[in-house]
Amino acid sequence: MNLLLISNSTMAGEEYLLWPRPHIQNFLQENSITEVCFVPYAGISLSSEGLEASYDIYAEKVTSVFKMLGAKLVSVHTSDDPKQMIREAQAVVVGGGNTFHLVFQLQSFGLMEVIRERVKKGLPFMGWSAGSNIACPSLMTTNDMPIIEPISFKTLGLIPFQINPHYLDANPTGHGGETREQRINEFLIVNKNTKVVGLREGCLLSVKDGKLKIIGSKSLRVFEYGQEPKEIDPGQDISFLLH
Repeated sequence: MNLLLISNSTMAGEEYLLWPRPHIQNFLQENSITEVCFVPYAGISLSSEGLEASYDIYAEKVTSVFKMLGAKLVSVHTSDDPKQMIREAQAVVVGGGNTFHLVFQLQSFGLMEVIRERVKKGLPFMGWSAGSNIACPSLMTTNDMPIIEPISFKTLGLIPFQINPHYLDANPTGHGGETREQRINEFLIVNKNTKVVGLREGCLLSVKDGKLKIIGSKSLRVFEYGQEPKEIDPGQDISFLLH
């Protein structure tokens, strides 16, 4: 498989998709991608005029970036046959937003199976935030509010571990709730055999030729049941997580 799993689209104060732009461009060029199929279903709060308007705005926003990088973008929400659009795609790109709504829509349209089948056969896949979450076995380590109930929490299962995107080491000053680490440990108590990667902002995971690497400006955290979290620096081969 060929995956680019990005923690976040934008760093504070930066242009949209600025920090991962060089990595996206390399991904496109290395795979000779001139057109991408975009999945906008996680972006539901961009317009007060409803879902279709939000999807239009989201697709236009991402289109402007990919155009600069030399790739055309088509969005599944504009197609009468989104399954066929996925089947004919050169690459699939899944944007961030609300993971529950993203999964609900993918399951409703029967796209989860189509994407999984094509990506496992080599179709390049890129996602950020919620788009990275769905590469995992389930959505259970998302940070999002469950605003809608999907058919199942099961997602693409392209990788055997869970990602927690936007991972934070501590809570904001004055906040008395659980830390992100505490929430992940709750997950591990119930799901003892599943590893969780805390993927900090400004970082991404690259899967290619059976190898997994962390790329970016910060280390990631690997959580396993009954063990102390491990810090792994950028540039390291972390392929052990694929097994």
